[in-house]
Amino acid sequence: MRALVIGWASFRHGEATAGDVLSMRRVDEALSTMGLPHDLAWSPVYRPDDVNYEEVDPARYSHVVFVCGPVHGWQVQEVHRRFAHCHRIAVGVSVIDPEDDTVTGFDQVFARDHDGVGTPDLSLGVRTGEVLVTGVILAPPQPEYGDSGHHSAVHGSVQKWIAGVDCARVPLDTRLAYSDWERCETPDQFMSILSHLDVVVTTRLHGLVLSLQAGVPALAIDPVEGGGKVTAQADALGWPALVRAEEAGDRAVLDSWWRWCSSVQGRAVAALRALPVDDGLLRDMVKALKSRPVR
Repeated sequence: MRALVIGWASFRHGEATAGDVLSMRRVDEALSTMGLPHDLAWSPVYRPDDVNYEEVDPARYSHVVFVCGPVHGWQVQEVHRRFAHCHRIAVGVSVIDPEDDTVTGFDQVFARDHDGVGTPDLSLGVRTGEVLVTGVILAPPQPEYGDSGHHSAVHGSVQKWIAGVDCARVPLDTRLAYSDWERCETPDQFMSILSHLDVVVTTRLHGLVLSLQAGVPALAIDPVEGGGKVTAQADALGWPALVRAEEAGDRAVLDSWWRWCSSVQGRAVAALRALPVDDGLLRDMVKALKSRPVR
């Protein structure tokens, strides 16, 4: 006896959602506790280095357990065709039409919802680990820097790097908008988001400044060759976690500053930078206002 555990996260043209994957993990835990030999199969797009659903040998399995999601569509029909010799069980699934051949093709169906009746989803109660919640704030194109601006290349390197970091990524934009649910309307709303983050990765000046204002370490990357306003601001604030545009493609450099920002020391330094600063710009402005006669 050997079971193959699959779901929509197993299909190349399916969808891997957090709930689906947690439900598969729940079934994995149950089968492991019972000592039943089994494999979890994944889409080659979602987890290319794990057991590939498209390449498994159906003859190796006696059972198939289909987990979570709706029971319908050609992918599920293909499961019945490919694993026709197996005892096929669906668990924690949505049954829209009990007479559909994708449903009747299973030997047993344990639905989470059908005919308006539901049972708790399998993803409830699954153990999960904690990772750092990371805001990612990237600058828009800044044509004022001319040929010195390497925003596209820098952002490409940063996005590729952060995709490989084990963290919970939260894309953010400092731009505010009225009646746009995807953006904050006020700075207070934006700062409230920042205050709940562990780390920020940013190529924007205000991504750096506002993160430190919230006491959150910011890994700042300057997209301007030779240093632009991000570098100038990091220098003004005495903030060390700065990566130059020329270094943005160096994973070792990014990894090193990521570890520092994630450390106790990084958080302590960020907390200090959140304190009010003596702003010379305002003093100069006030002097100018006082010294210039009113016409």
